[in-house]
Amino acid sequence: MAGILCGTVLFTSMLLPGLVTGLELAINGIPVDHKLPTAPGLAQSLWCTVRNHSQEEELVWLRGDGAVSLKDGNKMNASNLCVSPVTVEENGVSFTCRLARDGSIQVSVVLDVMFPPILTGGDPPSVEEEKDVTLDCHAKANPPAQMTWLKDNGTLALEKSRYQVFQTSELFQLKIQTAQKSDSGVYTCLAESALGTERRSFQLAVRDKTVPFPTEAVIAAAVVVLLTILFAITARRERILKCFKKPSDSPSNTAL
Repeated sequence: MAGILCGTVLFTSMLLPGLVTGLELAINGIPVDHKLPTAPGLAQSLWCTVRNHSQEEELVWLRGDGAVSLKDGNKMNASNLCVSPVTVEENGVSFTCRLARDGSIQVSVVLDVMFPPILTGGDPPSVEEEKDVTLDCHAKANPPAQMTWLKDNGTLALEKSRYQVFQTSELFQLKIQTAQKSDSGVYTCLAESALGTERRSFQLAVRDKTVPFPTEAVIAAAVVVLLTILFAITARRERILKCFKKPSDSPSNTAL
């Protein structure tokens, strides 16, 4: 019985060394998943270390779901990954350190890149009266910014029947239905956050409504005229034909 128990313990120890020894990984001394506040342009050094290990342990790094290439001397028991420089696009990107032999033993850090609002977008094409038009303001900010639309540097009074505002994490959109000439002007996308304020202006031109060319009416009138001409020609065909008929030679009564 004692032999069976000893064998069971030994077998479990071989299968679950991390569970038995309390083996764990830590990034920059933190053994749990966490966020790392940073800013664009900075360099971040990520140190992954193995704790409570009883043997040499090989480490691997993942950026998102993709593996990171490491040098041979940067894999065993401790591994360093340098992110330099940090960019806005790396906000929310995760870096995971895990054991090469057991992927269930891992720890992750997510870059929390703080930056003021960044706005992009171009002027919409001119629109005809009574047509719909959309203004797209593409916005990025961390922390998220408070977004507002202005018109001609004043507060835009949103008419619920004609104005619709749509917002996602990276888009602030204004849709104007049945545009009027009074809607022409400069629209400003205003973003305000704890790190700064940014504006982006859009010029909207509403042109007069064009009267569509009456194609069907013109075709109908042309058909009527053509039929009238044909009826007139048919009714007077006898007279017209006489104009083109050669006079017949009449017999002479002169005696020779």
